[in-house]
Amino acid sequence: MKETTSHTTLLKTVVHVDDIEPAEVVPGITRRRLPATGLARGWLIDFAPGSEWPEVDVHTAEERYFVLSGEVIEGPERHPAGTYVVFAPGSSHRPRTETGARMIGITVTAPAPTRAG
Repeated sequence: MKETTSHTTLLKTVVHVDDIEPAEVVPGITRRRLPATGLARGWLIDFAPGSEWPEVDVHTAEERYFVLSGEVIEGPERHPAGTYVVFAPGSSHRPRTETGARMIGITVTAPAPTRAG
């Protein structure tokens, strides 16, 4: 039994990811959208064995993910559980898996800091 499933205060939001309804991206891939702020948004994606993201994902903002289980394949690179991947704005990728995978990610929506010159 869970004591709390979700709560929000002025400075913190807490959820249990299994309490967020998954949405099917395509057959074999589901996404749970995690609470967002004006600075970032998070998501949890589950890939069934043999699945591939439906199109090339082009990043207008920085995106990062951590492979929680299984293995994510990006082109010729294989990222097993425990791998942390960061994509800069302007990058693109199309993740797939042979084994199945679960990843948690963050898209940074804040503008890049400017350097004083």
